[in-house]
Amino acid sequence: MLLRVENATMSFDGFIATNNVSLNVEKGQMACIIGPNGAGKSTLFNLITGHLTPTEGKVYFHDQDITGKAPHTICQLGMGRSFQRTNIFPRLTVFENVQVAVLSHARKTMNFFSPAREMVRAETHALLEDVGLVDEAHAVSGMLSYGFQKQLELGITLASEPEILLLDEPTAGMSPQETTNSIDLIERISKERGLTLLFTEHDMDVVFSVADKITVLHQGAVLAEGTPDEVKNNPDVQRIYLGEAA
Repeated sequence: MLLRVENATMSFDGFIATNNVSLNVEKGQMACIIGPNGAGKSTLFNLITGHLTPTEGKVYFHDQDITGKAPHTICQLGMGRSFQRTNIFPRLTVFENVQVAVLSHARKTMNFFSPAREMVRAETHALLEDVGLVDEAHAVSGMLSYGFQKQLELGITLASEPEILLLDEPTAGMSPQETTNSIDLIERISKERGLTLLFTEHDMDVVFSVADKITVLHQGAVLAEGTPDEVKNNPDVQRIYLGEAA
């Protein structure tokens, strides 16, 4: 099992954000977590990536206990994450944003010899090609459209060479065309790089078209889990979350 969460509970001054949540993600899987606002999705991501330490429970990656480890340590193990709000340097160019990420992963500084510098430039260019931003390489990141900013964030995340990608609401705030482009890009890169994907998403069309496994959270606890068809036809999910849309 690539990623395993066991009985994770997170309590904030008596408020239980996640309640005894268990989750398994297999290598190569496209897994999604859905639930109403406040269901505990982002909290669960924070527990997995080390931004929070669970009050109770454990998180394992490749059967290694990573509970409470620092986010940068978990990242180095092969876990990449994007956030609901874009995590870019808005005053840097697109190329500079990705180059900083490449350098950070390589643990290099700007004072290195020429061959290494060229290697970093080549890797940066290749990542921009992967996420479709070569033509925007010299644009100031803060001036990009929201869709392009999310593509840039994906490029930054890929610089750490992750084995699993955690994407928190990857299409939130996007137009229908941006959503289509983003999902096509994520699916293509995941297949080309052999990535495992764990994402949260509010757009049910995206969820049911991309995910092969869905976990439904409600009030911090797992309400249901299964294939898209199993979740779509689950009476509790229909009643509490999908409503009339089901």
